[in-house]
Amino acid sequence: MNTILRKSVLGIAGLAFTGGVFAGPIAAHADTPHTGKPVTATVQAEGKQSTIDLNGEQTANVKAIIAATKKAGLPERAAVISIATSLQESKLENLGHLGDTNDHDSLGLFQQRPSSGWGTPEQITDPEYSTLAFLKGLKQVDGWQDMPLTEAAQTVQVSAYPDAYAQWENQATDLVTQHWNK
Repeated sequence: MNTILRKSVLGIAGLAFTGGVFAGPIAAHADTPHTGKPVTATVQAEGKQSTIDLNGEQTANVKAIIAATKKAGLPERAAVISIATSLQESKLENLGHLGDTNDHDSLGLFQQRPSSGWGTPEQITDPEYSTLAFLKGLKQVDGWQDMPLTEAAQTVQVSAYPDAYAQWENQATDLVTQHWNK
């Protein structure tokens, strides 16, 4: 158990150190082919689930995340992880700089930071770009398809609240189920 904990802590510390090197700017789109057949999204969430009512802007951002996931050739599970991450980070709102209430220079749907190599403020606040940047980081996580959502999201995001992503898994799964084939 100590070895697993030590490796986890060292892995997270390493990701925090490499920041932009890990996810960084998009050099190329994902190369994992999508078969065109929908993959059933599997909910792995445990514990209390949160939900919010979405307005038109938030729904448009859900659709943009799904479109970018398809463009990257990734399955529904990647869209679920992306949407749950955005629900936690911004409530699916494309946030600009929030001044002192903001976490450093975090922007956009995923609260990505230009200073960490995610892209320029203009890029990060573009829903397609920010989603593709997130997905690029996700693709670098070995076994992301089968790990708990919160672990996959945390490995990419390196959040101060690593367990917070799981609370959005049911709503993210419902949104992907509702919008994937539209």
